[in-house]
Amino acid sequence: MFKLKKIFTCFLTVLLLVLSVAGAKSEELETARAENDRYTVQKGDTLYGIARRYNISLKELIRTNNITNTVIYPEELLVIPRKKFIYTSRGDIPRDELILLAKIIHAEARGECLDGKIAVGAVIINRLGSPYFPKTVRDVIWQSCNGVYQFSPVADGSINLDPDEQSILAAELAFTGQDPTNGALYFYNPCIARDRWIKSLPVLNRIGRHVFATQA
Repeated sequence: MFKLKKIFTCFLTVLLLVLSVAGAKSEELETARAENDRYTVQKGDTLYGIARRYNISLKELIRTNNITNTVIYPEELLVIPRKKFIYTSRGDIPRDELILLAKIIHAEARGECLDGKIAVGAVIINRLGSPYFPKTVRDVIWQSCNGVYQFSPVADGSINLDPDEQSILAAELAFTGQDPTNGALYFYNPCIARDRWIKSLPVLNRIGRHVFATQA
């Protein structure tokens, strides 16, 4: 009798532990839903496609929804984490940083369409949120490794050219979160790039003369 009582007590303890963990996960998911957006899965959707549509990482989408099985079904409700941008309006953008970003855009993307210019600016902004790069616009643009600058206009001096109005507009839009690259950290012109490493990176988009890629 005592042995049965002991077994029952152990079973009850395990059951309560499982329920408490499940409850905590449910509470976390509800909190996430309150702080983010929701998306109803449509026929033909994939997690990868949804993540790209909302410009978030697949890993982030899976983590936010506590997903263990990557198969999704129509009418299923997913939580879409909102991207947190460093700047949210024109009034938040320091003038010197805006002009500096416009200068690198102008130097790197002269002759490109507006989207192509925004994309170059977006790469700079995306680097601010990456652990692999510095945390200010100036430091990202002036970053060098073994004496080689990340951006050639810094080395050849074309960064000092006055940006045109479209480059300034592109900088403003990049600062406020527009990102035609889908999260790229790198860009290059495939016609002139010689670096094999950068050409080996996963490609996210192609706009004008530039290829936009991310960390492997």
